[in-house]
Amino acid sequence: MQGLSSRAHAFSVEALVGKPCKRMKVSEEHESSSAGDTGGDTSIFTGLNEYPVSHMKTAGSTPTRPEDASGDPERRTVRPATEEEESKPTEGDCRPDREVRAELQGSELWKRFYEIGTEMIITKAGRRMFPSVRVKVRNLDPCQQYYIAMDVMPVDSKRYRYVYHSSQWMVAGNTDHSCISPRLYVHPDSPCAGETWMRQVISFDRVKLTNNEMDDKGHIILQSMHKYKPRVHVIRHDPRMDLSQIQSLPADGVHSFSFPETEFTTVTAYQNQQITKLKIDRNPFAKGFRDPGRNRYGRTPRTPRTPRTPLPSPEGGALGLRR
Repeated sequence: MQGLSSRAHAFSVEALVGKPCKRMKVSEEHESSSAGDTGGDTSIFTGLNEYPVSHMKTAGSTPTRPEDASGDPERRTVRPATEEEESKPTEGDCRPDREVRAELQGSELWKRFYEIGTEMIITKAGRRMFPSVRVKVRNLDPCQQYYIAMDVMPVDSKRYRYVYHSSQWMVAGNTDHSCISPRLYVHPDSPCAGETWMRQVISFDRVKLTNNEMDDKGHIILQSMHKYKPRVHVIRHDPRMDLSQIQSLPADGVHSFSFPETEFTTVTAYQNQQITKLKIDRNPFAKGFRDPGRNRYGRTPRTPRTPRTPLPSPEGGALGLRR
């Protein structure tokens, strides 16, 4: 090819691709630009690690670095985050930045009982609570392992009795709780990641209350005719300690919560008839007591019973009648 005109030369391969020395210069500039951007990435993406790259996406956009502004495909260094990468906890996700909180579930029902004086049956064999303690926790470290536990503590050092003519509890004297060590009931799902705990309602419906001071089944030991309040504990897992084998709270890493409406008085037989009725009406396990043709104690009128004979309770044991 000889004597190409200036117009033909403009369409030659060399003009379109560029001379070797020019291409080398562009490559050197690109490498220099990449090396100079390394320090800038530290302050943008790792200096404030609360917002990792995978979390900087907005609706309808793809996360890019500052050097992508040119639109040159050869200079793009950040690819869109995959679904698997987005779901994986990052260092920023696993850093707690807010106070741990717990919310009581079913608080309206608890308040209805509290207004008339909640009573909980305790027996030698152990009796489940109704309502049961159910909570929702927030602001845990998603990557940290936690134990969730519950205990029941005395409200005061008084013993109580129920006054029927005024339908209320009155102080009957002082008592000593030091003879009974508070037991810690560890939730059977413990330990578990904070992310898992926060996704579910944590229920203590398996907790049983007993007045048997020699109990060896792990039930919570209480005294009859005393006032108590449950406490829920969120305990950071310590690899050096196995909480399932101990019955006391560690000194550090514990967040404890209590709720005024969960206060109750322990009894061996319900004293307030309003409590009996409310438990029968609201306890899902008391369906038999609501069947037509049965009285409020779960018996048909044709079956005679003496006032002192224990009757089934909504929790599945003996109701018992006051003497």
